[in-house]
Amino acid sequence: MTIQTIKDQLNSSERPIAKSFHTGEHFKVLLFGFKKGMKLDDHTAHHPTKLLVLEGEVIYHQSKKDVRMKQFDEIDIPAEMEHSVAALEDSLVLLTQG
Repeated sequence: MTIQTIKDQLNSSERPIAKSFHTGEHFKVLLFGFKKGMKLDDHTAHHPTKLLVLEGEVIYHQSKKDVRMKQFDEIDIPAEMEHSVAALEDSLVLLTQG
């Protein structure tokens, strides 16, 4: 029900919605939902992360490069690397950290 909860909450949100999907001793899996035009501003992760687009299309920005990502595209995000994600259309992404 995590994905449906995110989609329901997006109806009344002006910011991306994040939910923990699964957590273990050395890893974390997160889901983020975006409406078209929403952006997750510049931030860093303290652990290596993989971003996977489940639905929609986003722009991943890191260190002067933009990567347009569509459904099922994935990218590795190094630890402590500043990056941002912006939705080109309603989107759902999965992040694994650790």
